Amino acid sequence: MSGHSKWANIKHKKGKQDALRGKIFTKIGKEIAVAVKEGGSNPDANSRLRDAIAKAKANNMPSENIQRAIKRAAGELGSVNYEEIIYEGYGPSGVAVIVQALTDNRNRTAGDVRHIFDKYGGNVGTPGCVSFMFEKKGLLVIEKSDSIDEDELMMMALDAGAEDFESDDDVYEITTSPEDFSAVREALEANGIEFASAEVTMIPGTTVSLDEETAAKFEKLIDALEDNDDVQNVYHNAEFPEGWGEE
Repeated sequence: MSGHSKWANIKHKKGKQDALRGKIFTKIGKEIAVAVKEGGSNPDANSRLRDAIAKAKANNMPSENIQRAIKRAAGELGSVNYEEIIYEGYGPSGVAVIVQALTDNRNRTAGDVRHIFDKYGGNVGTPGCVSFMFEKKGLLVIEKSDSIDEDELMMMALDAGAEDFESDDDVYEITTSPEDFSAVREALEANGIEFASAEVTMIPGTTVSLDEETAAKFEKLIDALEDNDDVQNVYHNAEFPEGWGEE
């Protein structure tokens, strides 16, 4: 897929995450908890847990934190029931937004999400109003370095079942089906490949280019959503101005 980098929006978000690492670890810990409750605490037998651990590692979550989250989930989750809820809506200039939440109180989360959209110039839509614009895909991002041969990496990824391989300015982007994500990731990991990002995400089919004024408004909406404890992921089809968010 040529054109807009799939990594661009994730990279933009990742800079914010670096400044809010404790909150990110908490959110990933919740993903680990749900995975453990769904399929047990053994990663070898639980692909969702393996994927959550891979995401944790890509976000530089220490191994001891990951193991602590797994043990805590295995021991304490009996009384906690997280429900996954998806909200869809629009931001400034009609940008499509999908919000994935894990919550133990549906009413609280719905009210919070609606309030954030209203406050920052967006609105919550009906289920399905924007999801048709996105495709669920596995996305593995690897930073370029002299130790990685592009052709070898591409063949390794495609042989493992990847759908697409792209070379961007400073990273390689490998796209998979959601079903093949774990197998491709594990094949690359077995060959010593480390990831800047490793997750199943929602990739937009088209993007909406924002000018600086609208980008600033939209960024406030995204920041407020991501700051909410119940919100796990925010996906959108905004294309920020060139160099936006760089120091």
